[in-house]
Amino acid sequence: MTELRIAIVGFGKIARDQHVGAIAAVPGATLSAIASRNASLPGLPHFATIEELLEKGPPIDAVSLCTPPQVRRAQAAAALAAGKHVMLEKPPGAGVVELDPLIELAAEAKRTLFATWHSRHAPAVEPARQWLAERRIKSVHISWKEDVRVWHPGQSWIWEPGGLGVFDPGINALSILTKILPRPVFVTAAELAFPANCQAPIAANLTLTDIGGLPVTAEFDFRQTGPQSWDIVVDTDRGRMILSSGGARMAIDDKVLAEAPDEEYRGLYRRFVELAATGASDVDLTPLRLVADAFLLGKRTIVEPFVD
Repeated sequence: MTELRIAIVGFGKIARDQHVGAIAAVPGATLSAIASRNASLPGLPHFATIEELLEKGPPIDAVSLCTPPQVRRAQAAAALAAGKHVMLEKPPGAGVVELDPLIELAAEAKRTLFATWHSRHAPAVEPARQWLAERRIKSVHISWKEDVRVWHPGQSWIWEPGGLGVFDPGINALSILTKILPRPVFVTAAELAFPANCQAPIAANLTLTDIGGLPVTAEFDFRQTGPQSWDIVVDTDRGRMILSSGGARMAIDDKVLAEAPDEEYRGLYRRFVELAATGASDVDLTPLRLVADAFLLGKRTIVEPFVD
């Protein structure tokens, strides 16, 4: 197998915590360079920008964009134009329509564009999808609450337009929801809480449904302290399914049926290697569309300013 030589662009918390180790653990993938204004990795070539990387860097086949979503479109376009495969951290962009030209560019270049949803690779997500496929679903409730100061310390971009605020983690829940349910869902109402000094919400309540009228509710909150909650509860005609710990654990009526360590990012890179072998793309924008609709339909309230 030919190694897929990958450069990470944007070397912040998620790149250090997840991407480096995942690349090292996946056969067929190797980390060849870092492009970041503020950080580097000992032993690897380092460049300040993706433009410098593409012009002066070592031979690479692909880039993994871990930069804030507001700048990813231009970086992805530059990489595709240079003949590189591109992985996009979630969310894939700051808007929905901006991805369309990238999809076309990737097809023309016969290069991979991979919009990743790491939570879909959590170990209990596929078992949950299979279990629900054989049941009549009565209702769904999502509780996705975490402490922004723990998971996004000092990341001011998340509060700017395009940064998504609480939807940065909330979109993970929506990516799981759209994976495990048998029919598409859509947003019917939303309540968004914006700190007085921020351009993105710190909390959100969503109401969704499908063509059959399935009641789906979601609570997202960045102000959670103490235990964090990343749970999806599904009531069916044959019991209650609880998908917890961000998709790592699945229980039916308190009986655990699936639980395993987190290897989400290894799953992403295995998929990236597979796609790049043929130049195929994988770009599902459904979770991002739901977030966009929440902004379109959302009733906005102003809450206390956020101080990091």
